[in-house]
Order: sequence, then structure tokens, then C-alpha cells
Amino acid sequence: MPHTLLVVAHPRPDSLTAQTAAHLHARIKDGGGTVDLLDLYAEEFDPRLAPVDEPDWADREKRYSPVVHAHMERITAADDILVVFPVWWFGPPAILKGWIDRVWNYGFAYGRSTPRLAGRRMVWLGLAGGSAPEYEKAGLDTAMDVQLRVGISQYCGIPDSTVRLVFDTELSGVPEASRPGRVRKILSAAAAALDQRN
Repeated sequence: MPHTLLVVAHPRPDSLTAQTAAHLHARIKDGGGTVDLLDLYAEEFDPRLAPVDEPDWADREKRYSPVVHAHMERITAADDILVVFPVWWFGPPAILKGWIDRVWNYGFAYGRSTPRLAGRRMVWLGLAGGSAPEYEKAGLDTAMDVQLRVGISQYCGIPDSTVRLVFDTELSGVPEASRPGRVRKILSAAAAALDQRN
């Protein structure tokens, strides 16, 4: 059965993002898969790129920091990579971008004729506060797809990659009595998005 690296990027453990990740975690395990949960905030991942983790274009075998190599090993061990995140400013949170900057590095994720990450599958699952028509009208859904699927996954040798957005996830204006139903709809949409990769 496949082993999934489930990456979560939200500062609050009670957030809708965290609930969605927990729901998908349970679905994967119920389906017989195994999961490595990587909660970037809970693990206090530092997204800042220090000189020790800068790419060295003259050395594909550069040894990066121990933290980065530990994350590389978790990625290498996975068959599937599932990233669950809130859409902020029509993109992923800074901590998630910093994880890509530091860990998906030269010589590991790209820079080889045979990519080390080839053969994996990847799903980017973003929780967007706005509606699908709003995103489509402005082309923001397409922009995120190109940025994440093409600019990161495919560039790093993972052509089997999708970007799924779950829309209308802003709950601040929803009456308390209606929230459980809305959350159930969001979790159901997230599960359907995950199922589409199979």
C-alpha cells in the first residue's frame, strides 16, 4: 500500500485546514495506506533560507543542513505527497513556500537528468475562502495550478501532480448553527478531490 507524506501548513491546530488534513489522514489509513504527518508549524520548521541551505550550482552533491536532509528523507520515503494548506493572497503560506525553498533543493529535487522524485504522485489541496467563479474570472485558479503543478511538481520530476482548490471555506460570516453543515461539505469536497487522483 502507498505511503503518503501529508504536509500541513496552518498555525492553529483547530483550524479548518487542520480538520481537513485530519479527515484525509483518516481516509488514507482506512484505505490501508500509511501516513507520515508533517505539520510545519507544529514541528516549528524554519522557512528562512540560510547560506548553509543555498544551492551550490557547482556542487550537486552539496550537504545541506541536517534539518533539511531529514526532510529530504521523509520525501524520499513517500510514494504520494499530499499538501494541505490555506490559500493566502492567492498562494500558499510563507512557511510552505519556505519549505519548498529549503528542502526541494538543487541536487535533490532538481538538477539531475534523472529526477530523484520521479514516480511519486502529488496533490496540492488548497482551502480558498472565495468562490470558484471569483477565482475563475480573475484566472487565479489557473495561476495557482501553473505555479504549483508546473513550476514545482513537474519541474522536480513529478508529472503525476494535481492542484485541487476547495472553495467557499471562509466561515467567519456563517451563523454558528450552520457551521457544522458547512464544515461537513468542505471535508466531503476535500475527500472527493483526493479520491480523484486514484
